[in-house]
Amino acid sequence: MRDYSRFFEPGIIMYDLIVRGARLSGQSSLVDIGVADGRIAAIEAQLDGVAKECIEAQGDLTLPPFVESHIHLDSVLTAGDPRYNESGTLFEGIQVWTERKPFLTREDVIARASEAIRWQVANGILHVRTHVDICDPELTALRALLEVRESVAPAVNMQIVAFPQEGIPSYPGGAELLEEALRLGADAVGAIPHYEHTREAGVASLHTCFSLAQSYDRMIDVHCDEIDDEQSRFIEVVASLALQTGLHQRVTASHTTAMHSYNGAYTYKLFQLLQKARINFVANPLINITLQGRFDHYPVRRGVTRIKELWREGVNVSLGHDDILDPWYGLGTGSMVQVAHMAVHTSHMTGRAEIAETVRMITTRAARTLQIEETYGVEVGKPASFVIIPASDEFDLIRRQPMCRYVISHGQVVAHTNPARTTVTLGGRTEDVDFARE
Repeated sequence: MRDYSRFFEPGIIMYDLIVRGARLSGQSSLVDIGVADGRIAAIEAQLDGVAKECIEAQGDLTLPPFVESHIHLDSVLTAGDPRYNESGTLFEGIQVWTERKPFLTREDVIARASEAIRWQVANGILHVRTHVDICDPELTALRALLEVRESVAPAVNMQIVAFPQEGIPSYPGGAELLEEALRLGADAVGAIPHYEHTREAGVASLHTCFSLAQSYDRMIDVHCDEIDDEQSRFIEVVASLALQTGLHQRVTASHTTAMHSYNGAYTYKLFQLLQKARINFVANPLINITLQGRFDHYPVRRGVTRIKELWREGVNVSLGHDDILDPWYGLGTGSMVQVAHMAVHTSHMTGRAEIAETVRMITTRAARTLQIEETYGVEVGKPASFVIIPASDEFDLIRRQPMCRYVISHGQVVAHTNPARTTVTLGGRTEDVDFARE
């Protein structure tokens, strides 16, 4: 292990930053964290040494940074432009976006994406996987987000998925545009098989996706079965191809909301394949609890994939926000804690261990989805990137959903929020209100 400490005077250890009184996940005792050269140099009960900067964590929960596994930064902050999605369906959302795309400019995409990333950083997100629509002969949004990726790189790790929103064989020149996006620097190959004109076209699109990923040595992230149709079963094709090609963990299936409606016999068979394929899943509970079930009569399905069951079967699941103020979702602030809070409700994950697991779905499990585990975590020798958030544990974090007190990226404070103070006057007495409860 490299020694990150620097000795300016005999016996005095100098750090760039010391965080005192941090509460690590699952630990009852508080620790100090020493940072030097952008990495975690020491984690001790009481750290000796001095630093250029010192932060008092005050016993706050200290976690690795939140990970956004699935977002569309090319479409963020466009809700109502040119019109709102009044039906609330996936299909009207795609139509509205198709109307907006001709008016995309480099400056437009960069400005909106940059603002959304500032929101994300304030919420403790330092790793972002964004999908970008490449069904555009000019690839305007892709080129703009490549610039954004470069500009935020000192603080934020950003992955770009080349996403064919209108299909690959079903969109003229779709395969060629997808390949050009990879040549320009996209990190992963996308597909949307359930939106292709026919099932055969959907299967063909996945073969194209996997072939390009192998040729360009890229990851795969497929918008898969994001529909209420219980006969939409492209996930079995994705898993089978992952198994055949050996790509396994480099493959992600996003949404998979049709799984909500699969019958028990088919699901049992499918889960056996998923365990062999070892692919990742990304659920987007905020968006899919609102998009799905729009064509149902009562009882109305709540089309979120089987988060709890996948996790229990040993499949890696992470969570994504998907959309912020765009044609598909007119709400959102970029908070992954809000996403996890929704997952707790939609997936009946209200047990304390289950709630703690939803936090891992926006941290360590999400890091596995993005294939960044080697450089992720609050451990000596790893990049000094973490969040300090006023909560006692994961249960308290999800219940109260506080903002991060500090967000630190590579040893630098990139966001700071002063916790709000609320007072209530009743019966002639004014007292502070603290929603925390041990």
